[in-house]
Amino acid sequence: MGGIAYVNGRYLPIAAAAISVEDRGFQFADGVYEVIALHRGVLIDEEPHFARLSRSLAAVGMAWPMPKPALRAVIREVARRNRVDDDGTLYLQVTRGVSPRAHAFPAGLRPTLAMTARRLPAFTFERARQGVAVITLADQRWSRCDIKSVALLPNVLGKQRAAESGAFEAWLIAGDGTVTEGTASNAWIITKGGEIITRPLGHAILGGITREAVRCLAAENQLALVERPFTVAEALAAAEAFLTSTTSFVRPVVRIDDKPVGDGRPGPLTERLLRLYMQRMDQAATVTARARAGVKG
Repeated sequence: MGGIAYVNGRYLPIAAAAISVEDRGFQFADGVYEVIALHRGVLIDEEPHFARLSRSLAAVGMAWPMPKPALRAVIREVARRNRVDDDGTLYLQVTRGVSPRAHAFPAGLRPTLAMTARRLPAFTFERARQGVAVITLADQRWSRCDIKSVALLPNVLGKQRAAESGAFEAWLIAGDGTVTEGTASNAWIITKGGEIITRPLGHAILGGITREAVRCLAAENQLALVERPFTVAEALAAAEAFLTSTTSFVRPVVRIDDKPVGDGRPGPLTERLLRLYMQRMDQAATVTARARAGVKG
């Protein structure tokens, strides 16, 4: 595997990068992470990602691995060294650090910081608008899904079940029969009356950065949006459905448990939201590029 990783102050080929066998992230999944998209070489929603990382670190009582300005500099250097000058992703992980294996952790541990970045094919409307299928599974995760923890075994198993079923994603179902979210995405439906619905924030779901961007875009464009739980039956009766995430952006969902949503094709309102999101990313990339070049206005 090619590429350059950053681990605790060192930039190394990924094959040579390593952490201690007693790192608590490795032994206990005692860590948190972020995934940030890059478009035209520009970090998208950097501030919201930093804010969510701050919330996750605080929720688990973990220190920042370095001052924020230094972390921003490392992020950009990792992207540069991996030549992510167009579209790609940056993965950042912070664990509590290294200590002899015991569930309780000693005070004063130095956090472990690891980072990688990868180039992706250029983001296009045609690729992003391709409809996908999802399956539904019981939500077996812990009760603090709002923390972006590296403890993702239920998510991994759910995503694998989806892949084995020929689906793109698995939507997770709470004990009351409502959809919480996907294994790696937030879930949305659009009613026949044009109302956009997604589950409200809380401990049951992760506050997706793309979810928040879409929520704001809906408000800016006077689109009706309601944050409430919805059931699989409601989703199957909806006109459209879609999912959002940092790596999937706005992706139409056209089948749920092998049953069509609407007419089984990407819907017009989902495609409108995708176009609005693309415009937002392009604008952010343009503003950053102009700032780097010293262009005003």
